[in-house]
Amino acid sequence: MALHFQLDELDDSAVGATVTLTGAEAHHAAAVRRVRVGEPVTVGNGRGLWLEGECTSVAPKLVELVVRTRTVEPAPAPRIVLAQALAKGDRDELAIQAATELGVDEVVPWQAARSVSRWDAAKAVKGIARWQTIVREAGKQAHRAWMPVVTGVVTTAALAERAAGCRMLVLEPAGDQRLTGIRFDPADARDIVLVVGPEGGIAPEELQTLRDAGASVVALGDTVLRTSTAGPAALAILDAALGRW
Repeated sequence: MALHFQLDELDDSAVGATVTLTGAEAHHAAAVRRVRVGEPVTVGNGRGLWLEGECTSVAPKLVELVVRTRTVEPAPAPRIVLAQALAKGDRDELAIQAATELGVDEVVPWQAARSVSRWDAAKAVKGIARWQTIVREAGKQAHRAWMPVVTGVVTTAALAERAAGCRMLVLEPAGDQRLTGIRFDPADARDIVLVVGPEGGIAPEELQTLRDAGASVVALGDTVLRTSTAGPAALAILDAALGRW
């Protein structure tokens, strides 16, 4: 498979045009991946534009490629959103990395009641920037035409407010029904929001708040998954149910 690179400000290049990689992307291409002249590569802007081409010039600070094909991928619909509770260690980071590879379209950091990790204003800025970096690198690795969006950190109350305009599914081992038993209509354009709690679980009062807002509480199976694996496991089910896989 061709090497893939990301340019947030990629212009609307036509077939035959030259695209230039500079800065970190050029260094990654030339020094890390050791791309060679004539080697096929792909470049995207994370918002659907997808270019295929081949390298014509390679230097440590400047890599050029000529565009051979140009496509625009439609935005995913329905979108899949992961509301991931902040967790201790790197459990939440592992979750969003795998979720990005599996096709999540938006990542929402959730300050749950039982989250051991607490983000104040300063930590939130650093934490969101860290999550954005993880999502970007995972999206490049997965060769995604659309990169997930990372939002600001939300409270349970803010999460409940969102439930009215989407299909919200709260993952809970003692859920009312199995996720595999739910039917999904690909023509239903509403966001599907997966809510994953911290390792201590979702507090009863939070479950009730989300239920009262219209969310469904669902289980994945008979085993209890870590917060780092529950979201990706649910995403795999949705990928199959929606025909993405």
